[in-house]
Amino acid sequence: MTADGDGPEAGTPYHAGERAVQRRAGETARAERIGRTIAAGLGDIAAAFLGLQPMLVIAAADGDGRLWSSLLTGPPGFLRATGPHTLSVAARPAGDDPLAAFLAAGPAPLGTLALDPRTRRRLRLNGTARATARGLAIDTGQVFANCPKHLQQRTLRAVAPAGEDGDRTVRGAALTDAQRRTVEAADTFFLATADPAGAADAGHRGGRPGFVRATSPTRLSWPDYPGNAMFATLGNLALRPDAGLLFVDWTTGDLLRLGGRARVDWSAGRAALFPGARRVVDFDVETVLATRGGSPLRWSEPVPSPANPPVPPGC
Repeated sequence: MTADGDGPEAGTPYHAGERAVQRRAGETARAERIGRTIAAGLGDIAAAFLGLQPMLVIAAADGDGRLWSSLLTGPPGFLRATGPHTLSVAARPAGDDPLAAFLAAGPAPLGTLALDPRTRRRLRLNGTARATARGLAIDTGQVFANCPKHLQQRTLRAVAPAGEDGDRTVRGAALTDAQRRTVEAADTFFLATADPAGAADAGHRGGRPGFVRATSPTRLSWPDYPGNAMFATLGNLALRPDAGLLFVDWTTGDLLRLGGRARVDWSAGRAALFPGARRVVDFDVETVLATRGGSPLRWSEPVPSPANPPVPPGC
């Protein structure tokens, strides 16, 4: 989906990649129904929800066109609707964040996801971001809620004082053994994709620990479970394979960001290796950014989503 109205096929909010995936998956009719829930601006319910959140997942391209998923945090109220089509964000990416310089330079397409682990609710907001004295202002293009499927429930336990641990980012071209264990222990990650015109989208993937497999230091695979039939992520990947992944350590605040390229495997035999999957996504790692204490939020252990399919033994 594009946030500026430039790109969707006639009569739909979807672009050609999304429509192609919807047709291949046999979900066109359901996608059309759900597409009618997409709003151009913020209603009262969405504005109230955003005002309660302590974090916002963002997705955008850096100055070189590489896609990244990052995390902004602040006390409740740091996200504030200042009008029906504008969201004020009293935060911006830190200096070592790959999106910091690009978002500070001028208007840029931005995908966002407000996810509340406490209530298992989430809201997607895509639009155009511009730097302000307080952080960012986002002019909305598309706003829509997602269902709570595969969201783990967590309680916010603490907020680390400013400067605790200190951001320290280590860059690499492949996952270390410890980072591979982090990936395979994850029950949640976030995914940045974009269409060829640059409109970005921030997605969520969740499951039982082990649902993401690190088959080598530069290759990850995960199942694509049935969802809302929009296929925003897979539709973008059908046209542009660039992607950025974000893994959050919910107890320490450590962030693991991966940049690379993804592709979708539609073969039934491959999907059968992941219970509940319809497809499998393979991701080739090109850049690794590991930031210690990148988030000040400290969350509890999860209450798993009842929708999570089992993970086969040995995975």
